[in-house]
Amino acid sequence: MGPIFVLGFLLIAQSAYAQRSPTISYISQEQIKDIGGTVELHCSVQYAQEYPVLWMKVDHTSNSYILPISTGSSLILHDSRFALRYDQASSTYTLQIKDIQETDAGFYQCQVLISVSNKIAAEVELQVRRPPIISDNSTRSIVVSEGEAVQLECYAGGYPPPRISWRRENNAILPTGGSIYRGNRLKIKQIRKEDRGTYYCVAENGVGRGNKRNIAVEVEFKPVVTVPRPRLGQALQYDMDLECHIEAYPPPAITWHKDGIQLSNNQHYSISHFATADEFTDTTIRVITIEKRQYGNYMCKAANKLGSDEDYVELFGKAFVFFEYGMSSLLQDFVVCMSYVVGYS
Repeated sequence: MGPIFVLGFLLIAQSAYAQRSPTISYISQEQIKDIGGTVELHCSVQYAQEYPVLWMKVDHTSNSYILPISTGSSLILHDSRFALRYDQASSTYTLQIKDIQETDAGFYQCQVLISVSNKIAAEVELQVRRPPIISDNSTRSIVVSEGEAVQLECYAGGYPPPRISWRRENNAILPTGGSIYRGNRLKIKQIRKEDRGTYYCVAENGVGRGNKRNIAVEVEFKPVVTVPRPRLGQALQYDMDLECHIEAYPPPAITWHKDGIQLSNNQHYSISHFATADEFTDTTIRVITIEKRQYGNYMCKAANKLGSDEDYVELFGKAFVFFEYGMSSLLQDFVVCMSYVVGYS
């Protein structure tokens, strides 16, 4: 009875062993590597001696297999960067990738094919560190009117996911306060003309030197006219330049007026404009060979689609004094001759 029992036990054990399903006992954890580096992906199986074991690169976005790599202990991908090792003792299939490229990132799946419609699988993700690249859907430039709400956006790809920060040219203070703001969106509730200029979106993730984009922010605003010298004196028959500074965007139409009449270039006046920057203009009117009727207030006016502004310069008459000194070497006499050319005051 003893031998019969042992024989029965062996038959049952053999049958149970034959019915065991193949399993994947180990798969590598997520791998994070640098471009140009090397990675090894391990897949250990059990009870799979009679079944094909494959490595595949899979695309979860389309749910399709995009790259068959190996079957059994044979590499089927013709790429010298890929290699396959099989350790029979542990039933481990090791996929090695050298000189890692950015395109190697993705999911690698170890499969045991049981039948055409049945398989078991486990996968490992390979992440490749990539320097930040700022996306095309980020803000490049913007033109707004003073007082409007503004939102600048910046997005970047790369791995690890980049951190986004904002700065202004010359580290000027941001409208949000401070010289640095962190986040994908920089919101300005009511933009002022002082907020115009170049903004920098900076993407950093510790790989490489990061990436930066310049964003031009143009703010349209009505002119602001200022006069550096509101009162100027000059004698009759002499010339005099009257000047005013204008800050505006878009560039304004600039005119000079006296007594309600717009002045133009002629034998009495010469008008010139000098753009010192995109939003700044200096304008000068030269009063030529001053006559008495040309004394008085001159208005400098600037206007664009957002409004207008003006300021005034007063030209008044001034006496011209000429001193002549004579000195006698013998008597040491001091003679002062004064002649006056009296203007309008």
